[in-house]
Amino acid sequence: MSQKNHDGKRTARERMQEQREKERARARRRRQAVVAGSVVAVLAVAGGIAIWATSSGGGKGSSDNETARPRQASGGSRPAIPVGAPGAASTLTVWEDFRCPACQQFETGFRPVVHELEDSGRLKSEYHLVTIIDGNAGGKGSLNAANAALCAQDAGTFRAYHDVLYSHQPPETEDKFADKQYLLQLAGKVKGLVTPAFTTCVNDGRYDRFVQKSTDAFARSGYRGTPTVLLNGKDLAKEKGGRFTPADLKKMVLDADKGKQPGGKSASPHPGAPARHKHAGPDAPPRAGHSAPGPVPSAAHQGTRHGAEGAPAY
Repeated sequence: MSQKNHDGKRTARERMQEQREKERARARRRRQAVVAGSVVAVLAVAGGIAIWATSSGGGKGSSDNETARPRQASGGSRPAIPVGAPGAASTLTVWEDFRCPACQQFETGFRPVVHELEDSGRLKSEYHLVTIIDGNAGGKGSLNAANAALCAQDAGTFRAYHDVLYSHQPPETEDKFADKQYLLQLAGKVKGLVTPAFTTCVNDGRYDRFVQKSTDAFARSGYRGTPTVLLNGKDLAKEKGGRFTPADLKKMVLDADKGKQPGGKSASPHPGAPARHKHAGPDAPPRAGHSAPGPVPSAAHQGTRHGAEGAPAY
């Protein structure tokens, strides 16, 4: 075989080999392109799910909670929950913290008269729920209890559940209200309150932002501690040298109501309220073995009133 023919055959073989290599290379590139395209498609789908989950779950939920307002609640710069007759001649404004022992003392002493005046259409109460103790002592009990009470407002049982919380207030040093399961357990004491909607509202902290806005309003208000209780704008802790009693409250409300029709239907219905013991009227003498309701807690006689963070209690 001549050298020329040998070189020609070798060249042909080389060309065929080169062609096969090129085809294999093109096949590899096609496979890589398909695989790469599949990976991109998977990432795009996964990314879409992640974005949707964030937007419709965390993002949307966060946006909803940012603006969420309980039923019939007032918004604005001082969010509040109304209880009683909207057209009542007198308004009782209460700033309180569910972990605050002095607030519990006020609620226990004044509750019968406040309920009587609300139910007769002579008094409207406005509750501003704050988290002073969470801020000062740490924990989340003030916040979680307030949120749960606002969830009860949606169910029309704010007053009943509010009273249950104060009746079962743990010692101040025990942040038991931080446990949402405990709050749900207490809700079982209010007929019809525990529903899937209520449970979700409590667990999701739906009204946490509403409570924070109320706490911010308290910090701007100039008030120095909880409870702060005002009747028609007057701070009751400063009335009568701090010895303002339930009987005094009733007299002031009745005096303001003279010549006027009772305010009418309650602003915040309260079915399911737990049964209460009968109480003697505020003007009646105390029965044997029972103390008469005390005055509004104040610095003159109550050392556990709580001041805003960084401010002394007064």
